[in-house]
Amino acid sequence: MKSYTLTQTRNLHGEVFDRATVEPVLVTKQKRPSHVILSASAYQQLISRLEELEDLSLGKAAETALNQSSMVGSEEFTATLEKLANG
Repeated sequence: MKSYTLTQTRNLHGEVFDRATVEPVLVTKQKRPSHVILSASAYQQLISRLEELEDLSLGKAAETALNQSSMVGSEEFTATLEKLANG
């Protein structure tokens, strides 16, 4: 990842943004990372991938919760209610 100081980013903004279309660009302020500039398509790809990973994680958590629960299926629940109703 190419790095530019904040001053370089101001002075060379055309170069910086051209570079950001190819790869993310790190902007530093007082020698410390400050910002990352990336293209809109790269940003969208990151967000889409993050959403996929979140969905996968939530799905696995739901599956684990379901497997560890003591819930009964709807048929067993209905049968138990009918037993209770019939005495």
